[in-house]
Amino acid sequence: MSTAKGPLKGRAARLGRLMPSGPSSAARTPFVLLVVVLLGGGLISLLLLNSALNQGSFQLNELKDRTTELTDEEQALQRDVDDYAAPDALERRARELGMVPGGSPAFLHPDGKVLGEPTEAVAPKPTPTPSRKPAPGEKPVPPAGSTADTAGFPKPGTTTGATPAQNAPARAPAPPPTPTNSGR
Repeated sequence: MSTAKGPLKGRAARLGRLMPSGPSSAARTPFVLLVVVLLGGGLISLLLLNSALNQGSFQLNELKDRTTELTDEEQALQRDVDDYAAPDALERRARELGMVPGGSPAFLHPDGKVLGEPTEAVAPKPTPTPSRKPAPGEKPVPPAGSTADTAGFPKPGTTTGATPAQNAPARAPAPPPTPTNSGR
Protein backbone atom coordinates (compact mmCIF):
# COMPACT_ATOMS: atom_id res chain seq x y z
CA MET A 1 0.00 0.00 0.00
CA SER A 2 1.40 3.20 -1.02
CA THR A 3 0.68 6.33 0.86
CA ALA A 4 2.07 8.69 -1.70
CA LYS A 5 -0.32 11.10 -3.21
CA GLY A 6 -0.76 10.74 -6.83
CA PRO A 7 -3.35 11.53 -9.39
CA LEU A 8 -6.89 10.84 -8.22
CA LYS A 9 -8.68 7.92 -9.75
CA GLY A 10 -12.21 6.82 -10.15
CA ARG A 11 -14.82 8.47 -8.07
CA ALA A 12 -12.44 10.94 -6.43
CA ALA A 13 -11.33 12.19 -9.84
CA ARG A 14 -14.91 12.95 -10.82
CA LEU A 15 -15.53 14.85 -7.58
CA GLY A 16 -12.25 16.72 -7.98
CA ARG A 17 -13.36 18.06 -11.35
CA LEU A 18 -16.46 19.58 -9.78
CA MET A 19 -14.43 21.55 -7.17
CA PRO A 20 -12.64 24.66 -8.36
CA SER A 21 -8.94 24.25 -8.56
CA GLY A 22 -6.79 26.86 -6.79
CA PRO A 23 -7.78 29.80 -4.64
CA SER A 24 -10.64 31.88 -6.08
CA SER A 25 -11.35 35.38 -4.75
CA ALA A 26 -13.94 36.15 -7.41
CA ALA A 27 -16.72 34.44 -5.41
CA ARG A 28 -15.85 36.29 -2.14
CA THR A 29 -15.87 39.88 -3.44
CA PRO A 30 -19.66 40.33 -3.81
CA PHE A 31 -20.25 38.83 -0.37
CA VAL A 32 -17.71 41.12 1.31
CA LEU A 33 -19.18 44.12 -0.50
CA LEU A 34 -22.69 43.15 0.63
CA VAL A 35 -21.57 42.85 4.28
CA VAL A 36 -19.77 46.24 4.17
CA VAL A 37 -22.81 47.96 2.60
CA LEU A 38 -25.17 46.44 5.18
CA LEU A 39 -22.92 47.45 8.10
CA GLY A 40 -22.45 50.99 6.72
CA GLY A 41 -26.19 51.41 6.11
CA GLY A 42 -26.97 50.14 9.61
CA LEU A 43 -24.50 52.55 11.20
CA ILE A 44 -25.83 55.52 9.21
CA SER A 45 -29.46 54.69 10.06
CA LEU A 46 -28.48 54.26 13.73
CA LEU A 47 -26.80 57.68 13.67
CA LEU A 48 -29.88 59.31 12.11
CA LEU A 49 -32.19 57.64 14.63
CA ASN A 50 -29.98 58.75 17.53
CA SER A 51 -29.89 62.38 16.34
CA ALA A 52 -33.70 62.40 15.90
CA LEU A 53 -34.12 61.08 19.46
CA ASN A 54 -31.73 63.74 20.80
CA GLN A 55 -33.65 66.49 19.01
CA GLY A 56 -36.91 65.18 20.49
CA SER A 57 -35.26 65.08 23.92
CA PHE A 58 -34.24 68.75 23.63
CA GLN A 59 -37.75 69.73 22.61
CA LEU A 60 -39.18 67.72 25.50
CA ASN A 61 -36.88 69.49 27.98
CA GLU A 62 -37.86 72.90 26.57
CA LEU A 63 -41.55 72.04 26.85
CA LYS A 64 -41.10 70.80 30.42
CA ASP A 65 -39.33 74.05 31.36
CA ARG A 66 -42.10 76.09 29.73
CA THR A 67 -44.73 74.02 31.57
CA THR A 68 -42.95 74.67 34.86
CA GLU A 69 -42.82 78.42 34.16
CA LEU A 70 -46.51 78.50 33.26
CA THR A 71 -47.44 76.47 36.34
CA ASP A 72 -45.50 78.89 38.56
CA GLU A 73 -47.20 81.85 36.88
CA GLU A 74 -50.62 80.22 37.30
CA GLN A 75 -49.97 79.63 40.99
CA ALA A 76 -48.86 83.25 41.47
CA LEU A 77 -51.99 84.49 39.73
CA GLN A 78 -54.15 82.16 41.82
CA ARG A 79 -52.53 83.54 44.99
CA ASP A 80 -53.36 87.07 43.80
CA VAL A 81 -56.97 86.07 43.13
CA ASP A 82 -57.19 84.42 46.55
CA ASP A 83 -55.73 87.54 48.19
CA TYR A 84 -58.25 89.79 46.42
CA ALA A 85 -61.12 87.43 47.29
CA ALA A 86 -60.30 87.32 51.03
CA PRO A 87 -63.06 88.90 53.15
CA ASP A 88 -60.79 91.52 54.73
CA ALA A 89 -59.46 92.58 51.31
CA LEU A 90 -63.00 92.82 49.93
CA GLU A 91 -64.07 94.93 52.91
CA ARG A 92 -61.07 97.24 52.54
CA ARG A 93 -61.66 97.74 48.81
CA ALA A 94 -65.39 98.31 49.39
CA ARG A 95 -64.61 101.00 51.98
CA GLU A 96 -62.15 102.61 49.55
CA LEU A 97 -65.01 102.81 47.04
CA GLY A 98 -67.24 104.48 49.63
CA MET A 99 -69.42 101.47 50.35
CA VAL A 100 -70.78 100.87 53.85
CA PRO A 101 -72.00 97.71 55.59
CA GLY A 102 -75.64 96.98 54.87
CA GLY A 103 -78.44 97.37 57.39
CA SER A 104 -80.71 94.58 58.50
CA PRO A 105 -82.07 92.64 55.55
CA ALA A 106 -85.64 91.85 54.65
CA PHE A 107 -86.69 88.65 52.90
CA LEU A 108 -89.37 88.20 50.28
CA HIS A 109 -91.29 84.91 50.34
CA PRO A 110 -92.64 83.38 47.11
CA ASP A 111 -96.20 84.22 48.22
CA GLY A 112 -95.29 87.95 48.37
CA LYS A 113 -95.01 88.38 52.15
CA VAL A 114 -92.09 90.46 53.41
CA LEU A 115 -90.27 89.01 56.42
CA GLY A 116 -88.27 91.49 58.49
CA GLU A 117 -88.01 95.25 58.46
CA PRO A 118 -85.42 96.62 56.02
CA THR A 119 -83.28 99.49 57.25
CA GLU A 120 -81.04 101.87 55.38
CA ALA A 121 -77.30 101.38 55.66
CA VAL A 122 -75.56 104.17 57.54
CA ALA A 123 -71.92 105.04 57.10
CA PRO A 124 -70.02 104.69 60.37
CA LYS A 125 -68.37 107.83 61.68
CA PRO A 126 -64.65 107.77 60.99
CA THR A 127 -62.55 107.54 64.10
CA PRO A 128 -59.96 110.29 64.28
CA THR A 129 -56.46 108.96 64.07
CA PRO A 130 -53.75 110.67 66.07
CA SER A 131 -51.55 112.66 63.74
CA ARG A 132 -47.87 112.08 63.93
CA LYS A 133 -45.11 114.04 62.36
CA PRO A 134 -43.56 112.33 59.34
CA ALA A 135 -39.92 111.39 59.57
CA PRO A 136 -37.49 113.39 57.42
CA GLY A 137 -37.90 112.27 53.80
CA GLU A 138 -41.25 110.55 54.49
CA LYS A 139 -44.46 111.70 52.79
CA PRO A 140 -47.21 112.95 55.11
CA VAL A 141 -50.14 110.56 55.50
CA PRO A 142 -53.61 112.18 55.39
CA PRO A 143 -56.08 111.22 58.11
CA ALA A 144 -58.50 108.36 57.44
CA GLY A 145 -61.56 109.38 55.46
CA SER A 146 -59.72 112.32 53.94
CA THR A 147 -60.41 113.20 50.33
CA ALA A 148 -56.81 114.30 49.76
CA ASP A 149 -54.01 112.11 48.53
CA THR A 150 -50.52 112.12 50.06
CA ALA A 151 -49.51 115.25 48.10
CA GLY A 152 -52.47 117.21 49.51
CA PHE A 153 -54.43 117.27 46.25
CA PRO A 154 -58.03 116.02 46.16
CA LYS A 155 -58.44 112.42 45.04
CA PRO A 156 -59.98 111.98 41.61
CA GLY A 157 -63.77 112.06 41.71
CA THR A 158 -63.96 113.89 45.04
CA THR A 159 -64.36 117.48 46.06
CA THR A 160 -62.92 119.04 49.17
CA GLY A 161 -65.15 118.73 52.19
CA ALA A 162 -67.63 116.37 50.53
CA THR A 163 -68.32 112.81 51.58
CA PRO A 164 -68.35 109.99 49.01
CA ALA A 165 -72.15 109.86 49.26
CA GLN A 166 -72.34 113.57 48.35
CA ASN A 167 -70.02 113.07 45.36
CA ALA A 168 -72.05 110.17 43.97
CA PRO A 169 -74.32 111.00 41.02
CA ALA A 170 -77.98 111.40 41.86
CA ARG A 171 -79.97 108.20 41.49
CA ALA A 172 -83.62 107.65 40.96
CA PRO A 173 -85.40 106.26 44.04
CA ALA A 174 -85.64 102.49 44.04
CA PRO A 175 -89.11 101.12 43.22
CA PRO A 176 -90.90 99.29 46.04
CA PRO A 177 -90.23 95.56 46.15
CA THR A 178 -92.61 93.51 44.08
CA PRO A 179 -93.51 89.89 44.67
CA THR A 180 -91.57 87.49 42.49
CA ASN A 181 -92.57 84.14 41.11
CA SER A 182 -89.99 81.48 41.89
CA GLY A 183 -90.89 79.58 38.70
CA ARG A 184 -92.34 76.55 40.49
